[in-house]
Amino acid sequence: MNATPLEPNAPQAPRPSVLSLAIKEKAALYAAYMPFLKNGGMFVPTNKPYKIGDEIYLILSLMDDPNKFPIAGKVAWITPAGAQNNKAQGIGVHFPADEAGQRAKLRIEEILGAALRSARATHTL
Repeated sequence: MNATPLEPNAPQAPRPSVLSLAIKEKAALYAAYMPFLKNGGMFVPTNKPYKIGDEIYLILSLMDDPNKFPIAGKVAWITPAGAQNNKAQGIGVHFPADEAGQRAKLRIEEILGAALRSARATHTL
């Protein structure tokens, strides 16, 4: 078997960015959660430039939950700097349809409960 060395200048698939988000209170979770995305998602404040579809590895901490939620999602929303209504700059990370994404979505919706149907403003809509 011949092993072919990788060309040093061969284009490599970019590694997903790793972002960490710690939500400390229910109001912050409500403002960051994106229930309108098919699998759910989270708004992550960041001033790094991203494009729709970029892969993101999100490590999510929810309030008093000792478990962290590692989520391999994709950028589905971008709020640029200087957005209307003084919205925070950042990205919306769409959760994947896998077990990790579903666990995060269910846990968030369990914490938020009836607040999900509120008309209060969020970071995105």
